[in-house]
Amino acid sequence: MKEAYDEMILHCMQETPFEACGLLSGRGKNCETVWRMKNVERSEHSFAMDLGEMDRTFAAMNEAKQNFNGIYHSHPTALPTPSTEDIQYAVYPHAFYFIVSLKEPKPEVACYLIDKDGVTEVEIIIL
Repeated sequence: MKEAYDEMILHCMQETPFEACGLLSGRGKNCETVWRMKNVERSEHSFAMDLGEMDRTFAAMNEAKQNFNGIYHSHPTALPTPSTEDIQYAVYPHAFYFIVSLKEPKPEVACYLIDKDGVTEVEIIIL
């Protein structure tokens, strides 16, 4: 997970000042592979992924015999807490939602499960 964690942060830093986004996959619940996605909104305050690109990525995950485990995106100027929009558009109740905050010089990452019952912060364990 360390390599994937670092890759996720690097991608977010490279996309500044815009929000970056991507998908995460791996064996079991481990997030081992980062799939960089294009933010079709190209915005500093929101993100959206192309559904066709997502479908192709899910197929590639399946071919690699990996599970879809999470979604990540950055908050270039905000804390790593889910916004109202992040919660509203969280449609994968079993996925981990990682938010990379670039508000401070050192990136801060938080992870959440978001479902009909609400938002639960999850501890990130880096192997």
